[in-house]
Amino acid sequence: MRRKLLLGGLVSAMLLAMVGVAANPASAQQSLRLQYKTSATGATADQVEPWFNLVNGGTSAVSLSGVKIRYYFKADAGSPQYRFACSWAVVSCSTVTGTFGTLSPGTATADRYLEVGFTSGNLAVGAQTGDLQLRFHRSDWQRLTQSDDYSFGPARTTYGDWTKVTVHQNGALVWGTSPSGGGGDPTPTPTPTITNPPGGSGVVFDDFAYSNADDPNISAHNWTVRTNAGGPGVPGAGWPKQNVTFPTISGTNKALQLKAVTDGTASGTQQSEVLHQRKFLEGTYAARVKFSDTPVSGPDGDHVVQTFFTITPLAADMDPDYSEQDFEYLPNGGWGEPANIMYATSWETYRNEPWQAVNVHTEVRQSYAGWHDLVLQVSGGQIRYYIDGALFAEHGGDYYPETVQSVNFNLWFISGGLVGSSTSRDYVQQVDWFYHSKNEVVAPATVLSRVNGYRSASTTWVDTVPNP
Repeated sequence: MRRKLLLGGLVSAMLLAMVGVAANPASAQQSLRLQYKTSATGATADQVEPWFNLVNGGTSAVSLSGVKIRYYFKADAGSPQYRFACSWAVVSCSTVTGTFGTLSPGTATADRYLEVGFTSGNLAVGAQTGDLQLRFHRSDWQRLTQSDDYSFGPARTTYGDWTKVTVHQNGALVWGTSPSGGGGDPTPTPTPTITNPPGGSGVVFDDFAYSNADDPNISAHNWTVRTNAGGPGVPGAGWPKQNVTFPTISGTNKALQLKAVTDGTASGTQQSEVLHQRKFLEGTYAARVKFSDTPVSGPDGDHVVQTFFTITPLAADMDPDYSEQDFEYLPNGGWGEPANIMYATSWETYRNEPWQAVNVHTEVRQSYAGWHDLVLQVSGGQIRYYIDGALFAEHGGDYYPETVQSVNFNLWFISGGLVGSSTSRDYVQQVDWFYHSKNEVVAPATVLSRVNGYRSASTTWVDTVPNP
């Protein structure tokens, strides 16, 4: 929901056997060479950022599933836990694994290591993996000291051979020098296990058949119409209840309608939000949402954000329990974008001051005005976003949610993104229905079939999802 800084990203897999810079001749024992650089050069840092490029200088192709790379470091006081993330990789982050091990006995500069592996792929003779942009951090997001880490090279800001990181092939050391203290043989990369998701263990369906924002059934059905001040959006903006209405959109069918109003000033800006209680985690979320490219009245051009999302609140800066999965449509651009853009964004955590965001997003730059079926699947470590039945984005890893979330719809203006006009303008977003199946992956077409079944039976509300 906030400024998008891409600290993480998943890209489409590319061919591993890409032609790289020719490697220097190497012995049979050192056919693989490891090049290293870091983008975090400080003695202390929020996260360690070892970037690798693996080069095959041998005479035969190498199966990457048999390769392990070890980066050695000294744990901070208190024996904290660490978390790994792949920010970007030419070979695709989906094929890269990261686990942590302990050296026993350790040394003054190493008692832990990050072990990087691959689930698939082959590296041709003379080829290289290209960028492996990796990072790890303390699970409590406290700053860590890296100046005393064995593998850390603060002066290495461009790729070069680095022997303080080791490479193991099929259990044998083929590159680099380990710190004294041993550490055992490299562990096998776990093979991902695909299991069928469990059957649904509760459903929420709401057709939004309410009379107005004061309808007592809204709170009885565990929705809240927001009225409290605060972010996101224009500082000082209001969130009045009357900006939430339930107009009839066809026949007797009603929809939830959110309205945002501004005259270019903070005091003249109003935003709106409706949210459900925190009791959702894995399963399928869906809603039929109508986005708009222009205001109902007044001049166009404000940076307005139209949303459907799930969220765990941020308890403190860099809270590891925070999570968020967003559909966000910006009809007039914003956050550096000049025009229509749809974002699907998955969040690990963030800090407001100074701003630091840990998220991954996928975007498409086109108009999404009109009605769209939005489906979010959260299951098996993967987050999948669908628009109108087509897969829009797939995220995972550290961005996968870990604690129960609420479901939200809101409509708000980006701070600093209002056009220079004092003429009042109104924007609206409508939501036809909301559906959730707990602990079940439901295909977009099946979601629509189930919603149509509720409507055929004149069922306007169901909630069998247990409270946390």
